[in-house]
Amino acid sequence: MIEFEQLSLLRGGKTLLENADLRLHDGERVALIGANGSGKSSLFALLRGELEPDTGSVRIPPNWRIAHMAQEVSASSRAAVDYVIDGHEEFRKVEAELSDCGDDMRLAELHGQLDALNAYAIPSQAEQLLLGLGFKPDQLQTPVREFSGGWRIRLNLAQALMRPSDLLLLDEPTNHLDMDATLWLEQWLQAYSGTLLLISHDRDFIDATCNQVAHLSNHSLTHYRGNYSAFERQRAEKLAQQQSAYEKQQAEIAHMENFIRRFKAKATKARQAQSRIKALERMTQIAPAHVDSPFSFTFPVPEKMSDPLLTLTQATLGYGDTPILRDIKLSVHPGSRIGLLGANGAGKSTLLKTLGGVQPLLAGQRTRGEHLALGYFSQHQLESLDLDASPATQLQRLAPKAREQEILNFLGSFNIRGDMASGSCRNFSGGEKARLALAIIVWQKPNLLLLDEPTNHLDLEMCQALTVALQGFEGALIVVSHDRHLLRNTVDDLLLVNAGRATPYDGDLDDYRRWLLSRDSTSPSAETTNASKDASQQPSPSADKNKSPDKKQARQDAAAARARLAPLRKQIKGLEAGMDKAQRRLAELEESLADTSLYEAANKARLQELLKEQGELRQQLESQEEEWLLAQEEMEQAQS
Repeated sequence: MIEFEQLSLLRGGKTLLENADLRLHDGERVALIGANGSGKSSLFALLRGELEPDTGSVRIPPNWRIAHMAQEVSASSRAAVDYVIDGHEEFRKVEAELSDCGDDMRLAELHGQLDALNAYAIPSQAEQLLLGLGFKPDQLQTPVREFSGGWRIRLNLAQALMRPSDLLLLDEPTNHLDMDATLWLEQWLQAYSGTLLLISHDRDFIDATCNQVAHLSNHSLTHYRGNYSAFERQRAEKLAQQQSAYEKQQAEIAHMENFIRRFKAKATKARQAQSRIKALERMTQIAPAHVDSPFSFTFPVPEKMSDPLLTLTQATLGYGDTPILRDIKLSVHPGSRIGLLGANGAGKSTLLKTLGGVQPLLAGQRTRGEHLALGYFSQHQLESLDLDASPATQLQRLAPKAREQEILNFLGSFNIRGDMASGSCRNFSGGEKARLALAIIVWQKPNLLLLDEPTNHLDLEMCQALTVALQGFEGALIVVSHDRHLLRNTVDDLLLVNAGRATPYDGDLDDYRRWLLSRDSTSPSAETTNASKDASQQPSPSADKNKSPDKKQARQDAAAARARLAPLRKQIKGLEAGMDKAQRRLAELEESLADTSLYEAANKARLQELLKEQGELRQQLESQEEEWLLAQEEMEQAQS
């Protein structure tokens, strides 16, 4: 059992915990959640004995073996598989003594200890951990120093999993994993028999691996039973009792309902659309749990659009003389919302880099639309920030005529406020840099967003805010993410990058998950027969739908369909613009009508004028909504 009693913890003069109590029983699986800087990592250091409480006590069984995932690794010449085996310290200790032992009696004892440790299987276990986390067989003997920072973190994760433990501490284990490795890790943790404490921003991952939540907020530690979804519901019940929280909750629910109303007409279009609407309805129920979030940004409406925005034709993608993807044909249209699936190294990031113009084509053509405004987020964006300039200065450079207060208000919606907004960002954390990089992209009003693992380094509240903002984004979106909640709630179509091709995927994320686990020979619960399965097999549940006997005719039909639907799309956009304008004017009228001086006798004429305009606008808005619904139904019928 782990027990915190009246625990207080300060770091750098900042209070993280004050008189906190918590009791966790053996075998529980606990997600430790809270905003960046709230003290989650410090609490892990406390459990590892690296920190001492300022007051109170922490009790852990003295015989417990503790494994944790280190966040840094030095450039070592150790082979990857040997580095992972080093995590099994007892095995390495026996192995080292065995090599120097000359006493026959002691040799027999040491061999007995190796048998008890099941030592013959340890190298194989290390290899399976590495393969499960995305390493290739030819990388097992690669020196640690030859891996990039993200892959070294994976090595640390593998080493932590290799270490026999009673308590496992994992701090953001999915940060540098793709979806394939994340799903594998889920299965591994589900089979883990010890006590698990997990810090993660991936809500689906928490739901799959944890049955308790410990929430760090306002210097207190609150225990909730159930997974993350259960935590949201329980916390929402508490917050709904506060009037200020209730008002913000209603605004968020109205936003969700408006989104569902606009897109519900498309619910029969495809399985993806059905899944998305169900997820949005679920989000509406849990939204109050986020009413005190410090993040509330939106993407501005793109000023101009081209159709298509961007096209790849007969494209070969790769590096130097090495092609990774061939015969890529992709047109990105206004309103496209695409999620990229595929194993690590399959070419998802390469495709995004090529679409973003960062990586040149090896063959084929990349065609930009006349009004393309590209927003591209990847991890190198964090490295390209001007660390000596303030966030406000970096935005001012992009829009020299923008008012200072406008810039500060905008940065505030990303919780970059006060000295953070006006001072150097050299000491920003990874999460703060990621928020600034996103803010810079949003500020430039893109009409096509390319996002490569945008939730890495973000906390749960910021991930939620990004998901909501992307739902309201009116441009096109292509995203690579291991965060299934983000994908499920922001994309309509999936593209599988696999075996040198990028093809439409007919199933949903649950289909993809089932296929991955069924073929994965490294899975803790996989059958040995899975090892013979073809890793390049198309996982589509209805692969025949993707086959076309006449590709030229299919392209011509698609072009004709787009031309036929263009007037409807234009009508719908016009109606939406009109409704937005009417709603803004209604809001202004209601603010004016709230002025008590307007109801004095001297202002009677003005009052009547405003009331008349209010009535006309409401009638106009109702008429436009009816037209919009009819146009959507017509669009649905034309596409079926």
